Amino acid sequence: MAAKTLDVITIGRSSVDLYGQQVGGRLEDMSSFAKYVGGSPTNTAIGAARLGLKSALITGVGDEHMGRFIKEQLVRENVDIRGVKTDPERLTALVILGIRDQETFPLIFYRENSADMAISQEDIDPDFIASSRTVVLSGTHFSTPTTAAASRKAAKLCRESGGRVAFDIDYRPVLWGIGGHNTGEERFVASGKVTEHLHSILSLCDLVVGTEEELHIAGGTTNTLTAIKQVRKLTDAVIVCKRGAMGCLIFPDTIPDDLEKGLSGPGFPIEVYNVLGAGDAFMSGFLRGWIRNESWEMCAKYANACGALTVSRHGCAPAIPTWTELSYFFEHGSPYKALRKDPELNHIHRTTTRRKHHDMVMAFAIDHRKQFVDMAEETGADLKRIGDFKMLSLKALTEVANGRPGFGTLLDGSLGQDALHCAMEGDLWVARPVEMPGARPLEFEAGRDMGTILAEWPIDQIVKCLVPYHPDDPQEMRYIQEEKILTLAEACRHSGHQLLLEIIAGPYGPIDTQTVARALSRIYEMGVRPDWWKLEPASNAATWQAITDIISKNDPQCQGIVILGLEATLPDLMTSFEIASKFDQIKGFAVGRSIFGDIAKNWLAETIDDHAAVTQMVDRFKTLVDGWLRLKNSNAAGG
Repeated sequence: MAAKTLDVITIGRSSVDLYGQQVGGRLEDMSSFAKYVGGSPTNTAIGAARLGLKSALITGVGDEHMGRFIKEQLVRENVDIRGVKTDPERLTALVILGIRDQETFPLIFYRENSADMAISQEDIDPDFIASSRTVVLSGTHFSTPTTAAASRKAAKLCRESGGRVAFDIDYRPVLWGIGGHNTGEERFVASGKVTEHLHSILSLCDLVVGTEEELHIAGGTTNTLTAIKQVRKLTDAVIVCKRGAMGCLIFPDTIPDDLEKGLSGPGFPIEVYNVLGAGDAFMSGFLRGWIRNESWEMCAKYANACGALTVSRHGCAPAIPTWTELSYFFEHGSPYKALRKDPELNHIHRTTTRRKHHDMVMAFAIDHRKQFVDMAEETGADLKRIGDFKMLSLKALTEVANGRPGFGTLLDGSLGQDALHCAMEGDLWVARPVEMPGARPLEFEAGRDMGTILAEWPIDQIVKCLVPYHPDDPQEMRYIQEEKILTLAEACRHSGHQLLLEIIAGPYGPIDTQTVARALSRIYEMGVRPDWWKLEPASNAATWQAITDIISKNDPQCQGIVILGLEATLPDLMTSFEIASKFDQIKGFAVGRSIFGDIAKNWLAETIDDHAAVTQMVDRFKTLVDGWLRLKNSNAAGG
């Protein structure tokens, strides 16, 4: 029998969800939309992965941008995509959704001949199915002969290989051709045809999960108890009835004469913001317990909590909690009935679902603006040439990186716009500045409304803000600076961008081992928890120890620290690296003028050509990279 390397494979729908961002109005009137991965089995696979299960998905996507988006997001979520078929003939399915009020969630399915509904028996690999402990089927994929045959084949292969089959009834009448395109929100329409189709799979199932309405269609009656008894006649599977805020009922064996005598899993009394995706989150949580053979009480607790957290947020898959978040919720609960307003839960959710994680950052910082303008004026060079030099700098960076992970850049969107666009094509760590160069107190270069500004930025660009900040600044100065920091942090929370704060304290007051740590402590006291810190190099370990202690105490989810260069010589930088490399929270460096300073001036003055400029920058950047890697590897080996 094949080794079970996967916990669960889900089979079925996969789509791009476009969620209206204006809540409380008609879908007709919504003017902007957020893009998420969607489709019940896809959501469940993501939710299961977030809860620590090894999940995979069998579905189809188009050979286009939206199909690539789904596959890339699945990889980011640690979902195995070997079963995700790229269809060269069909488009990725699309769903447009809105939140009208607590009871109304309009949606339109664009699924005519979509890629996910073209899955056939040939796409079900016996060895792949045999590698999983569980296969999860979706009711929607019994709505066409080819997808139904694929699902039945997967179920039979799973049982034959010693696995178990779970069935999410997932009833959407419109996807069975019942009703028109305007009825996407409808959750139940009686249909003997649908009931007959669902009956054909029940005998192969070990777990059947559905709402009362979904159990009605499976059982062929609108009496919930009678429907569950009818399902029991066709299967020995555990039957789970989802009841929203009331929690769930579990029927492992004989169905009692009173519905309320089922095993009860109480719900969580929270405010419903968006019901869409709650069932998929519930399924993810239940699978976490069921696959690991935990008690029915724990299965229900996981499932109901996942559903509660998801209905409190915007979106389906993005709203499903991680195991870290769920564990925190169980231990601490929440003082907020509207969980989306709980800052601690939201912080944990945001930081444990980051799109990208970087264990190391070796960045070439070329976001300088004033310094480049000064050099251009000094050499008489056309300002347009600054962008050309930044492209050469990016070329030097990519040559040193040579496809390896752990590299990055800081680039601006004014003088370095072309290089910035190019940098987003790969997997570089990319940070982009927002501060007005040289401004103290802090001002934003593009204007005061950072929320509107960030709405135009690619989501993977890290928002970098240099703050000239000393903890002993005069109160008025501190107040202005801190208000700007708060404004920026709030804008990043809403936009989803990561935030990097660069703190420069040295020129503005006395510095000791506690100075920068006190500055960071004050920012944390304000409720601001940046994803990254960019800090001045320290000359002793005590300074770094104080800084890292503050970060550990206030935000264990912080991505880490990168060291800036301050135009130091390469030997001086290597000396600072020797101290910093001993601290795990220091992920690397972001150095600029130490690498390009005199090279840029010479190139702008046309005393060296492109090749010489790139070659010299490669040599200097490589020296720093090799030195940092050597130190980190030595520390890891106990040297």
